[in-house]
Amino acid sequence: MLEVVRIPVLTDNYVWLLHDGASGETVVVDPAVAESVLEAAAARGWTIDQIWNTHWHGDHVGGNAAIKAATGCTITGPAAEADKIGTLDRTVREGDTVRIGGHVATVMAVPAHTAGHIAYHLADDHIVFVGDTLFAMGCGRLFEGTAAQMFDNMQRLAALPEDTTVYCAHEYTLSNGRFALTVEPGNAALVRRVAKVEAARARGEPTVPTSIGEERETNIFMRARDVAELAARRAAKDAA
Repeated sequence: MLEVVRIPVLTDNYVWLLHDGASGETVVVDPAVAESVLEAAAARGWTIDQIWNTHWHGDHVGGNAAIKAATGCTITGPAAEADKIGTLDRTVREGDTVRIGGHVATVMAVPAHTAGHIAYHLADDHIVFVGDTLFAMGCGRLFEGTAAQMFDNMQRLAALPEDTTVYCAHEYTLSNGRFALTVEPGNAALVRRVAKVEAARARGEPTVPTSIGEERETNIFMRARDVAELAARRAAKDAA
């Protein structure tokens, strides 16, 4: 079994520590900062062996250099963004694989938020690390890509098994849910979920990870019927 630890950093980022007890290996996914990540690993007696980056934004790679200096870890990230992530040791593309112990993650190309954004899908473990592509009841802004690309991403992720656990990188759930209600006010599953999220946030509790099943029912971007509908919803969310 893999153990996944949530590390809240900055204002609303989550860094993920992934640990394989059998091999003793530890991976960090998208370290925005170094100190909190190193402390979290040390508190558990873990040594960081790898970093997996999903895209080049500073709040996903900002801790790369310091963690590598402290641990000698190997850093893997998207080949299409190698020129923007100077700390990479290995670049990967669609269909490539990375490993933690005996667990294999397949790289998925999911461009739209950034031009070379990738996700890491551990199919046997029913886990996917999606960076800023898919959020709980949301999707990433279209900074470097198109609505058509994001629509394809949503359809592809929706096709994963419903029990796949989705590890995204931000605590955006409440604002996403409240906006989603303006789009699908009659979605009973959405109404129930937003109420639960509001209660959780009032208690100071995190609301991610999520699951593919939950997103199929309540994510207005995953539920968009076509590219034009997704584009309209994304533009409205950006303006909200």
